[in-house]
Amino acid sequence: MSADATLDQLRRQAVDPDRRILITGATIVTMDPGLGVLPQGDLLIQGSTIAAVAPDLSAHGAADGAVIIEATGSILAPGFVDTHRHAWEAQLRRIMPDVNDLGEYVMSTLAGIAPAYQPQDMYVGTRLAALTAIDSGITTMLDFSHNSRSAAHSDRAIDAMADTGIRGVHASMRPHFGDWDGQWPDDLNRLQDRYFSSDDQLLTLRLATLATDEIAGPDLAYGPKLAHVARELGIGVSVDAVFGLPSSQAILRWSAEGLLGPDVTLIHSTGLTADAWRAIGDTGTTVALAPTSEAQIGLETAVPAVDEALAVGVRPGLSIDVEVALASDIFTQMRALHAIQRMRAVNAAYGSGAAPSRIGVADVLDFATLQGAKTVGLGDVTGSLTPGKQADLLIVEAEDINNMPLNDPIGTLVLGSDPRNIEAVFIAGRARKWAGAVLDVDLAALRQEVRESRDRVLRTAGH
Repeated sequence: MSADATLDQLRRQAVDPDRRILITGATIVTMDPGLGVLPQGDLLIQGSTIAAVAPDLSAHGAADGAVIIEATGSILAPGFVDTHRHAWEAQLRRIMPDVNDLGEYVMSTLAGIAPAYQPQDMYVGTRLAALTAIDSGITTMLDFSHNSRSAAHSDRAIDAMADTGIRGVHASMRPHFGDWDGQWPDDLNRLQDRYFSSDDQLLTLRLATLATDEIAGPDLAYGPKLAHVARELGIGVSVDAVFGLPSSQAILRWSAEGLLGPDVTLIHSTGLTADAWRAIGDTGTTVALAPTSEAQIGLETAVPAVDEALAVGVRPGLSIDVEVALASDIFTQMRALHAIQRMRAVNAAYGSGAAPSRIGVADVLDFATLQGAKTVGLGDVTGSLTPGKQADLLIVEAEDINNMPLNDPIGTLVLGSDPRNIEAVFIAGRARKWAGAVLDVDLAALRQEVRESRDRVLRTAGH
């Protein structure tokens, strides 16, 4: 059957809650420790969930009433998880590619341009970021939405993720600088009631905040007040700008106050003290690294804190951070982290006779999938091809010119592949990318909308 005919079938049964899709013949990288890698196998989707994974499902009636996708020569893998992206900035992509430090980014983007954003600009940027995420194999994206100048700004950011069909986490924070309505964090109650009242949906809610008061004052610094807000709502917390000695002292304080735990994510975590890392490990607090952000922008030590996290038993998630200066995809994050950590390990052992302690491709793929899902509070929902989890998955062409021949599937995913090799993306069992193209997107209209938003924002900001 042709790709177009299969897509027609997928579209016709997309609204059926009992729809069945059988993907056959693929090399399956499950990222489930109990299932491992299947050199050739089948995966059955029923409704929005993974019903079965096995070397051969044909004897079990899996094909009965199912749309069959022949995937021989492909790798089937979990969708990637982006644990932290400031999605509203997508119109400003690579506007400052050689940013010198965090202060330059803060003053240019957060102080200079962010106040010019209207609610519709939030929609345009967030939608563009989410569509790009889907195109590059990211099925779950945490939007650290720190330009919520009004309730309408938050609403439009959430609408944008909903309209793309991505599994989205809206992490809400007020802006650092400029005029705003003063609605945060109280507006989280309204957001939860309006958008997040069900546990059975693609979108979830978190509170976003900063580690200390150095950048934007005490009201944004995580502590008992904001922790109470999150716990009253039953939502997780994502803490950005976790750097150096001030954040280390804050972490020890949060630990003593009982404010850390698996529902709290610390973003970046560069330059922390050994005592702070022990507190993170002891409390089961999660960590989100942004490998290219740490290294390229030069955040504190400029070294992604993967060794420090692993030393205390924390397996981190990965993230994009700011597209104003950085790449938009998880492939880049995996490769950057893989190379940087191995460089550090060999360099530290050089001349000593000691064996370098190096991570491998399986580690960074784990960080990009299963650990990322745990980091954003969705470890039971997505991140691995485990029966019972949501069918968030990728079909990656392993016989394309840049991947052939398939020798090691995990190595191929991490070191060989890029968004052009992603043939299909499914989120909750629905096709969102097919035959190499994101579905239901008018590219000409999107380009015009993005350019008009960018031009208006920059003009208003005086650029």
